[in-house]
Amino acid sequence: MTHAFATRLSAHFATLPVQMQKAARWVLEHPQDAALLSMREQARRAGVQPATMTRLAQALGFDGYDAVRALHAQSMRHAQQGLSGRAEERLPLEAGSPEAAARAMLTHAGEQMGQMTRPDLLDALAQAAQILGQARRVFSLGRRSSHAVAWHFHYALSLVSDRAQFLGDAAGSGLDPLLRAGPQDALLVCGVAPYTRSVVEAVAQAHAQRVQVVALTDGPLSPLIVPDAVALIVPTHSASFLHSMTPAFLIAEILAALVARADDPATLARLDGLDRQLAALNTFFHDPKEVSP
Repeated sequence: MTHAFATRLSAHFATLPVQMQKAARWVLEHPQDAALLSMREQARRAGVQPATMTRLAQALGFDGYDAVRALHAQSMRHAQQGLSGRAEERLPLEAGSPEAAARAMLTHAGEQMGQMTRPDLLDALAQAAQILGQARRVFSLGRRSSHAVAWHFHYALSLVSDRAQFLGDAAGSGLDPLLRAGPQDALLVCGVAPYTRSVVEAVAQAHAQRVQVVALTDGPLSPLIVPDAVALIVPTHSASFLHSMTPAFLIAEILAALVARADDPATLARLDGLDRQLAALNTFFHDPKEVSP
């Protein structure tokens, strides 16, 4: 993704006509093709008319589409790919002692946390909690770095509700339950750039089946934000070579708590029953020295 192009697009995306939005998403998802292919070929692959590419460029303040291609070509020449590239970019931030590096990363994370009480995110959390709280079934989906976030939400909700269902990937059949999903169901999906193809495709399928989607993601142009989805947008920038999933974990935890609070008047009774079952199965370690004689 070319940062300069994405920044301009983010500021104008909501006001663009549908065909321009379609073209813009294609450019974002195919930055190398945007640099190398002709405008006409790009339009063909995006499923729009060539003139749409020109109008998109002009709507974003460029003289024409050649400027967009040049921007992506320049980005390709200077880009550092993958985790190793990120490491080289971040190493100056981590120079010095391990203590200094840890302090820098913790300070950065604390600043991110402080920005997450913004009104749009709080409003989206309230909307998401209402949708998930009223759904017949609540599916959770995430892959790669987002897998743990989606699982954390599912696990927390499953403690108090039998409506929770995690879409895993065991035996390649993890997405099968979506085949029976519909408008009464909801999907909490977590994903950040670079987006996992199977997750993007699963969200598109869920939307086609009118499943209500809550997308926990990293920006307003994320392909996980399908029409009518509630978007929970969190920062992922990190002072290390890995993108940060801490903000996403926090929002997933808060969302699970909000849904659980509204899920059932018998929430405490469910938790009490779970405690008794865990005790009967001797699930947790207890130090004998802490037990009174």
